[in-house]
Amino acid sequence: MSNTDSTVLGVIFLIRHGDCQGFYQDPTNYNPANTVITPLGLREEFITGDYLRNIYLNESSPSFIKGINNTIADPNQITVVADAAGEGGVIMNSAEALLQGLFPPDSDYSTTLANGTTIEAPLGGYQYIEIESALAENDVSLEGGTSCAPFDTATAEFYQSAAFNQTAQENSDFFNNLPQYLDGRSDVNLENMWNIFDYMNVNYIHNATFQSKLPPTMLAQARTLAAFHEYGVFTSPQLDGIGNIGFRTMLPGIFEGLSSITNSSDPLKIYYNAIAYKSFFTLFRMTGAVDQSPQLTGLVNYAASVAIEVRQPSSGGEPVLRLQFKNGTQDDAQTTFNWFNTTGDIPVSAFTNFLAPVAINSTADWCKVCSNTEDRGCGAIAAAASQAAIADRVHQRISPVGAGFLGAGLTLFVALCILGALFSLRVLTAGKGKRQSRHSQTRSSRSSDSNSLEKVNA
Repeated sequence: MSNTDSTVLGVIFLIRHGDCQGFYQDPTNYNPANTVITPLGLREEFITGDYLRNIYLNESSPSFIKGINNTIADPNQITVVADAAGEGGVIMNSAEALLQGLFPPDSDYSTTLANGTTIEAPLGGYQYIEIESALAENDVSLEGGTSCAPFDTATAEFYQSAAFNQTAQENSDFFNNLPQYLDGRSDVNLENMWNIFDYMNVNYIHNATFQSKLPPTMLAQARTLAAFHEYGVFTSPQLDGIGNIGFRTMLPGIFEGLSSITNSSDPLKIYYNAIAYKSFFTLFRMTGAVDQSPQLTGLVNYAASVAIEVRQPSSGGEPVLRLQFKNGTQDDAQTTFNWFNTTGDIPVSAFTNFLAPVAINSTADWCKVCSNTEDRGCGAIAAAASQAAIADRVHQRISPVGAGFLGAGLTLFVALCILGALFSLRVLTAGKGKRQSRHSQTRSSRSSDSNSLEKVNA
C-alpha cells in the first residue's frame, strides 16, 4: 500500500538515545554504570526530531498525521515515556532534544494576561513537553532484563553455547591484538564485547589520537562482534523466551498507544518510547523483520528511530500498521521493512493477536517471570500477598493482589497490612496521573486482565 492509499492516524515511535560518554555494563547481569549525553548526542536527537517533523507534522507530506496540532504541541495528543534506568539522564536528555526538533519553539506559544500583557514562553516560545520517566526501581516497562535471574541464566548459557565459543575462536587473533588499543585492559574477550566496542567507539568519535592509531578495519570488526553478542543476549528464538523480555514488557504500553490512536474519540496521535539499543534487537526478531531483512540483526546507531505508522486505508476497513526504520543520522531517509512473514502493511489486530499472549502486563507478572521477590517492587508485592494469605487464614476479607504496587501508595498499603488494618484496594501499577486522566484506558491497565489488549482487539 502506498502513502496515497492510506492516511496516517498516528505513530508509535521507538527511538534510541544519542551519542554519550563511555557506558560500562556488567556482562553477566547487565548492571550499568551511569554515563552522560554529549553535545553531539543532543544534536543527533534534534536532527532526528526535525526529520520526523518533516515526515509526520508537515501538512504537505503524504505521511502527515491527520488531525495533529503541528505548531503548538497539544499534551493530549502526545505521550512520551523515557527509560530512566541504567543510562542515567542520557535517555531523558535525548528525548528532550528530539522533542525540540519535533516541536520547535513557536512565538505563538504565549498567553495574554488580564492586564493585556502578552507573555511568550522563554527561548522564543520553547515548548516544554512532558516526559514520563520509567525508573528502574518501580517501573519494568522499558528495562525488563534488569534484576531478572532467568535472564542472567540465559545470558550465561549463551556464553557457553557452541556458536559463542566458535565465534570467540574464529576471532582469537583479533582479541590478541586489541589490548594495545584499549589502554592496557585485561578483560579482552568475547564475553566482554559490548564494553570493548563501546570504549573503542566512544574514543574513535572523541579522541583524535585514538582514531589515528586504530587500524581502519578494527572498529567495524568490533561492531560486528558486539552485534553478535547483544543479539544473542537480547533475543530468544521462542516468542515467549526470556531473551525477549525487553520488548515483552514494552508491549502493553504500545498496545495502549495503538488502542488510543485507533479510537476516533481519543486525541492521542503520538506515543513515543525513548530507549536504549537493546529492545531494537528484540522488536525486529519478535516481529519477524530480521527473517526478511537480516541486516536488522546489527547494532543500531545513535538516534536510530522506528516508526510504527497507524494508517487508515482509503478503502475503509481496519487500520493497518507499517514498519519504518531510520538508522540514526547516517541514513538519509526511512526505509519500509516487511514483518510478520508478509509483505506490506498488516492489520492492527494481526499485530496485537500475535504478540498479546507473550506480553508482560504488570509488575506482578514480571516478578513471577523473573523469579524475583525482592527488587523493583517485588518485595512489596510479596509482602502484600503474604498479608493477604494471613487474612485469608483468619477468614477476614481482602482483595487479591493482581499487579505491582508502586511508590508511596504501596508503602502505605503494606504498612497498613502490618498494622492489621486490612483494606480492599484497587490495583496499582507504574504510570503517572496525567495518563489516567487523559485516557480511559491507561498504562495502569497493565495490571488488570490486559484490558488494553481487549480494547485493541475489539
